[in-house]
Amino acid sequence: MINKLMSGLLFLVLFTSGCTHNKPVIANFAGLAQGSTYSIVYDNKKNIDPAELRKKVEKTLADFDLSLSLYKDSSIISKINRNEDVVPDSFFTEVFRKSVLVSEMTDGAFDITVGPLVKAWGFGPDAHKSFTESKRDSLLKLVGMSKVSLINGRLVKTDPRVCLDVNAIAQGYSVDVICRLFDNLGIKNYLVEIGGEVRAKGKKAGNLWRVGIDKPVDNNLTPGKTLQAIIRITDKAIATSGNYRKFYVEDGVKYSHHVDPRTGYTTKNTLLSISIIADECAMADGVATGCLVMGKEKAMEFLDMHPEFEAFMVYSDDSGNFKTWTSDKLKSDLTETENSQ
Repeated sequence: MINKLMSGLLFLVLFTSGCTHNKPVIANFAGLAQGSTYSIVYDNKKNIDPAELRKKVEKTLADFDLSLSLYKDSSIISKINRNEDVVPDSFFTEVFRKSVLVSEMTDGAFDITVGPLVKAWGFGPDAHKSFTESKRDSLLKLVGMSKVSLINGRLVKTDPRVCLDVNAIAQGYSVDVICRLFDNLGIKNYLVEIGGEVRAKGKKAGNLWRVGIDKPVDNNLTPGKTLQAIIRITDKAIATSGNYRKFYVEDGVKYSHHVDPRTGYTTKNTLLSISIIADECAMADGVATGCLVMGKEKAMEFLDMHPEFEAFMVYSDDSGNFKTWTSDKLKSDLTETENSQ
């Protein structure tokens, strides 16, 4: 299980009502996946049995975990981290290539070689905090996408101690994988959500899909209970990264699970959460993480240079008050809620 436990969330899906002459047949199912939950809604004009479709989805997600889950000792990524002789499958290869792209786009704010730092800070499977200032320089020598490459279908490291952590992109990619399954089955209208990452195609009852963004307050552990905003989408994906669900406090200091690969430290900036809208959920997921690491100002500069992404940010001002920022193209499809202030 990837166990990206709702790090910043788009979990609540608010379904619109509407009438059409050809009334759609809506089906849905939900379950547990990757240490979190998933939910799927689709227009079942093809009369596909939800129970059979659920089996296909869960089989695909199980195969996905055997490739990319750090929580399975037998997964491909776990074997690679242990320097075992293993041939990466298509899941691993595609995630690796997308990770290289996002790392380049974000100037290293997103980097899947951050694994040793994440573990040292006490996050991930079987991890306990061991980070010290004296260890920082040695750990940083193991971080950087230039230290890994795919050569003749195998992953090559410049140092065997390099370890990969794809949690910041894999869950979004798993959404894309399930969407491909639906596309191959000829399903035209659907919404797939896994661990809070969402991708939608078409419409529901003739209306745009509506996705709730949770308010980023510490220990807001019930998705959908307190919403910051509602975003309307079609043929797009949304991923949110935030620092309010996975963290710990030590000696009065809050440590987020987001680690800056460039400095070795956990992120400390005024950006509380950022939702990225993109064509693919993997890209939205990786970019959201990179932007959260950058902080508000750098993230805005990045988004100005990459108009292919839309974004909604929640940040704190100098007085600690919640503030929001919405990219221009998104404004017409976003509504902040009464609970947002």
